[in-house]
Amino acid sequence: MSVLQGVLYVVLSWTNLCQILWVVVTGLVTVVAAWTARLLVRHAWYVHRLSCFSRPRAHSWLIGHLGQMQSTEEGLLQVDDLVQTYKHSCSWFLGPFYHLVRVFHPDYVKPLLMAPASITMKDELIYGHLRPWLGQSLLTTNGDEWLRRRKLLTPAFHFDILKNYVSTFNASANTMHDKWCRLVAEGRTNVEIFDHVTLMTLDSLLKCAFSYDSNCQESNSEYVSAIVKLSDLVIDRRFKMLHHWDWIYWKTQQGKQFKKALSVVHRFTSEVVQRRRALISQQRETDTEFTTSPQRKRDFVDLILLSKDEDGQGLTDEEIQAEANTFMFAGHDSTASAICWTLYNLARHAHHQDKCRQEVMDLMQGRDREEIEWEDLSNLTFTTMCIRESLRLHSPVQAVTRKYSRDMMLPGDRTVPEGAICLVSIYGTHHNPTVWTDPHEYNPLHFDPATTTSRASHAFIPFSSGPRNCIGQKFALAELRVVVALTLLRFRLTLGLNPSGGGVRRLPQLVLRAEGGLWLQLEPLTAHDMEK
Repeated sequence: MSVLQGVLYVVLSWTNLCQILWVVVTGLVTVVAAWTARLLVRHAWYVHRLSCFSRPRAHSWLIGHLGQMQSTEEGLLQVDDLVQTYKHSCSWFLGPFYHLVRVFHPDYVKPLLMAPASITMKDELIYGHLRPWLGQSLLTTNGDEWLRRRKLLTPAFHFDILKNYVSTFNASANTMHDKWCRLVAEGRTNVEIFDHVTLMTLDSLLKCAFSYDSNCQESNSEYVSAIVKLSDLVIDRRFKMLHHWDWIYWKTQQGKQFKKALSVVHRFTSEVVQRRRALISQQRETDTEFTTSPQRKRDFVDLILLSKDEDGQGLTDEEIQAEANTFMFAGHDSTASAICWTLYNLARHAHHQDKCRQEVMDLMQGRDREEIEWEDLSNLTFTTMCIRESLRLHSPVQAVTRKYSRDMMLPGDRTVPEGAICLVSIYGTHHNPTVWTDPHEYNPLHFDPATTTSRASHAFIPFSSGPRNCIGQKFALAELRVVVALTLLRFRLTLGLNPSGGGVRRLPQLVLRAEGGLWLQLEPLTAHDMEK
């Protein structure tokens, strides 16, 4: 009898377990089915609402253009085709998940970028992957919090503050040029410049942001290596759809590498902010006029630690760390890209290079030191034209994305529905033949002051535009002019030879790079060369 009871108990237990499993499976199937139905209804609604925009040929109604956006030379040529075919805008679907409007004409760009900040949001497609690194910063926040941050940070980019950074730009450029002279002396005149320039901009930023001399141009830095690693991993994640879900990504090898590099970066900025706050508190005890103390020049962290809003409230340590991380992320790669492509374009056009060099030499005449000063920047007229044309032809950032909390009206009675992603193609706008004459040619006269007044206001947007434009654009342009001017003063540049063979192939990642690097031939200039 006990054996029979045991068998019955096992059977009943198994039956109960099966019933429980059935309920769980049925529940999961119901949830997945409901989620899928909701996703498909949402997809159908967006497809209908965006039917006012032309739509390039897609794989299917469901898959859309998934897999068609490429981070390659061919991807940029695809944008050229879209611009040539659709002139101003088109719709674009990444499966049933992301619904985009791609715009590449100033008349369509302007109402989107000039929309009030109160209705403008940064979408998760691009900026969500940066949030673990940058936290809630000016780049990733929205609404009232973004407005508060912008007001607190704006004084840190005032002209009076930027003047103090010019000597740092000179010093970092000098270090890089000394390295180049050593390479040339060793017979290595063919140089890949992206790595050198990226380390140089990181060197500058670390000094400007933290008063930290990393010596990263001459030796390895754990912090700098971590920043480079994070940038690479963000790009890798963007093009793997399954990695867009955190619960999958953090279990992958790439996710674990991201967390490891992240801990290095966050630990560094946390320690800097805490030490600086303690120093400020200590100095306030003995110096009631701390903000005018002449002991040393204030850096970015100092400035944002001291900033207060109208209620007398400043940023917390966590908020300051987020802004410092954003300053390093946004400032080093984009500026390095702009410098490299400017030098590349001048290497391709010797007559423009010679004219820039002569302009710099005229400024240096009668001086004991080769140093660009703040007052010189406004006198580098033709050099600035060449830099701006390079920013047009090879813009470091290829696109910015936005979402809006209400429908947005565009020309031709077209409407972007609330919640759709607007991809403003900086590259497409800068290469639009209805906007620019010979848009694929390098022509600094595009920026001749005598002709720029007739150009549409949003034809040139390398730093975006409107209330959410790049807050650090004056900083970047100042460093660009200093580094380009000093480089031309010391070196003659010609196109180098890529060891992997072939011509230059553009590589749009977080910023525009080149496959296999960007190679230039360096020829140091002597005093005799200058007199020729």
